Amino acid sequence: MGPLQGIKVLEIASIGPGPFCAMMLADMGAEVIRIDRRDRVGSGDPRMTLNRGRKSLALDLKKPEAVGTVLRLVAKADMLIEGFRPGVMERLGLGPESCLARNPRLIFGRMTGWGQQGPLAQAAGHDINYIALAGALHAMGSADRPPTPPLNLVGDFGGGAMYLLAGLLAAYIETQRSGRGQVVDAAMTDGTASLLTAFFGLRAMGQWSDRRAGNRLDGGAHYYGCYACADGKFVSIGSIEPQFYALLLEKLGIEDPEFENQNDQSKWSLLRSKLETVFLTRDRDQWCQLLENTDVCFAPVLSMEEASRHPHNLARKTYVEIEGVVQPAPAPRFSRTAGEIQGPAATVGQHSEEVLRNWGFSAVEIADLRAVNAL
Repeated sequence: MGPLQGIKVLEIASIGPGPFCAMMLADMGAEVIRIDRRDRVGSGDPRMTLNRGRKSLALDLKKPEAVGTVLRLVAKADMLIEGFRPGVMERLGLGPESCLARNPRLIFGRMTGWGQQGPLAQAAGHDINYIALAGALHAMGSADRPPTPPLNLVGDFGGGAMYLLAGLLAAYIETQRSGRGQVVDAAMTDGTASLLTAFFGLRAMGQWSDRRAGNRLDGGAHYYGCYACADGKFVSIGSIEPQFYALLLEKLGIEDPEFENQNDQSKWSLLRSKLETVFLTRDRDQWCQLLENTDVCFAPVLSMEEASRHPHNLARKTYVEIEGVVQPAPAPRFSRTAGEIQGPAATVGQHSEEVLRNWGFSAVEIADLRAVNAL
């Protein structure tokens, strides 16, 4: 089940990008054990899809016996993921030095906002702050309003979790050659900056402006953006290439000569206003009938509920239902070793004894941990 079957991962419970990375690993077949806080036993909601596919072991990491337990698990693990501020794992006795001493092949993944070093390393923050510092947030939103946060997709999940995932897998591949583990320092500021690579290139070539909504891909161009329809719903247009732009004008019945010079930025605002008037003449579904499945580069702007029911997503099984909860299916797809959701989110401590037994702890050892309230 999945290309990562047989890989063992320890996830020190955190929020946001750490759990998303762990979910991706589990969806791809890895056995991921989430180490939760003992004082939260019984909490959690199986509908929290971000936590799907893992078993929960609850420990009190303030107890030396619990720390010793984690180190025994580390000895059998391939990867560890943690999302604390720099220095916290070291103070617990579970830093990279301690863990790599137990398991020299371990890949130790560290997920933070600012990184392990730097003036801001110890500061609190969230997605919005990390993408702001990296230069991404400034480019998002309308020109006449403050920047618009793009959910927490860019920092937490794109610039954070996916870069941690790539780093973990790359380091694991290297370990098969060298026999040595290493630390992966994944910072959301670094990852978000990396996501901006193409835009820095465009800027260097004079093809990107720091003026928000003044560029082709940030809503400045009339042929790349969202438009309101007669029913208050929205459609998206991405007619960048000249042939697609020509088809857009043809489908909309536009013969206005002012539309002919597609990339005359001095006219973008005027042309956007004209397109706004055009799109307000029909409901969203009517525009779908005319433009969907053409080379205009068109799609309706769907809510999450609508997206799960769209014919294309249904055909590809992009969304699945697990125990009554509709959620995205594992991605990407593999031709031989298909990924699979390994189950709904566990409640905290739901599998504590099961995990320890499966990883080699005896009944007596488990009882001893319970006796000192470490488990």
